[in-house]
Amino acid sequence: MAANLSRNGPALQEAYVRVVTEKSPTDWALFTYEGNSNDVRVAGTGEGGLEEMVEELNSGKVMYAFCRVKDPNSGLPKFVLINWTGEGVNDVRKGACASHVSTMASFLKGAHVTINARAEEDVEPECIMQKVARASGANYTFHRESGRFQDTGPQAPVGSVYQKTNAVSEIKRVGKDSFWAKAEKEEENRRLEEKRRAEQERQRLEEERRERELREAARREQRYQEQSAGGEASLQRKCEQQDEAPRNREEQEPVCQQSAHPREVFKQKERATSTTLVSSCQPGKLKSPFLQKQLTQPELPLGGELHATSWPQAGLHEQSAASTPPCPAQAGEEAVYEEPPVQDALYEEPPMVQLQDAGAQHADSYPSSLE
Repeated sequence: MAANLSRNGPALQEAYVRVVTEKSPTDWALFTYEGNSNDVRVAGTGEGGLEEMVEELNSGKVMYAFCRVKDPNSGLPKFVLINWTGEGVNDVRKGACASHVSTMASFLKGAHVTINARAEEDVEPECIMQKVARASGANYTFHRESGRFQDTGPQAPVGSVYQKTNAVSEIKRVGKDSFWAKAEKEEENRRLEEKRRAEQERQRLEEERRERELREAARREQRYQEQSAGGEASLQRKCEQQDEAPRNREEQEPVCQQSAHPREVFKQKERATSTTLVSSCQPGKLKSPFLQKQLTQPELPLGGELHATSWPQAGLHEQSAASTPPCPAQAGEEAVYEEPPVQDALYEEPPMVQLQDAGAQHADSYPSSLE
């Protein structure tokens, strides 16, 4: 519950004003509660300073003291607020009065130092004055320093550093200042111009680089399109050449090869083989020793005529065989189906027909020889 200041308000206000007034002899006022209530009343006032006020503090009560003292450093009046809580006060009362401290501080305005005390050691005058001196902020005594500023007599004239203005030097100084200001301004303009030129050069290079990249990209695109078109054209030409190659081969092949049939090729081979066999069976000298002996006798003119007549026939067959030009397909088949050569035997029998003719000739010539 809050402290009640309205019940004894005029007395409280009067005691506070008497302490605050500098010309008033009252320098302290003590406040406490009426019994166990929260009504604040004036416990006492005095003019004896801190020593007198400390003697009035009761260890069994909660009290508030407001004192006026002199600052030991400056000599100016300072106000001290003491929140006294005796050692004999029970804890319940302490807790109830703890919230009244801010209320009493608002009522007793202007306190420079606030002290929370529980024992007599906390409210000794020397301890309180030390706290006031530390709270002043400076070790300064107004009355002690005031003697330094007393007028002790006439003083000497005040010195001065004033110099007469020289027009020439002033003009030179102003001209020099203006020259350096102008030079600084020109230097600033030069730096700005260089920066502007550098920026323009950078933009120009950037533009050239961009244009060069665009040209290179266009050139690469054109080259890629040309390569694509050339690749498609070459592929089309290859396809056309592959399609035309079989047709050209068919056109270049002879008619006999185009119309050749395996059966016809076999028949042509058979005819060629039979012709070769017939042409190879030609009359001639027998390799048999007995027949060679009979055929080589000079008494047999018919045999010589037979040989003479048989040789032209063989030559005729060979000429006819040589004069007949073989077909290209037949020549290719002969080359494919070429038979291995047959080795000549030591003894070769003549054909039966010719042997019969020879026997008849020998029979005809034998009687003539007998005759």
